[in-house]
Amino acid sequence: MVEKGSDPIALWQKMIGEMEKGFSAFANQALSSQLSRGADQAGEVPAAAQRQLGDFMEKYLVNMNLPSRAQMVGIVERLERIEEQLTEIRAVLQQMNTVAPQAMAAAAPRPRTRRRAPAEPE
Repeated sequence: MVEKGSDPIALWQKMIGEMEKGFSAFANQALSSQLSRGADQAGEVPAAAQRQLGDFMEKYLVNMNLPSRAQMVGIVERLERIEEQLTEIRAVLQQMNTVAPQAMAAAAPRPRTRRRAPAEPE
């Protein structure tokens, strides 16, 4: 029998195994860098497309003389602030209506009358 150290088939198998390990390590490294770059690019493409679509829609709405989404959001925020102010004004007016009649009645001077009581006969 042939010794294991000098067996050409065993040497061949060992050489192929080492080559497979090296190729596998190289392929893993190359794929991982390519996949990470590809994932980054894949994430950028939809974002760029969405920005471009948003710009297109805004130009379209401007040409159609319609408000854009950003303008509508601004309008809604302004309306909410106005509603808050109206609520505060309404509360102040209600408070004034409950306090004012009593204060006005107490503070108002009585009007002078020009009529005189009829004189008593002598």
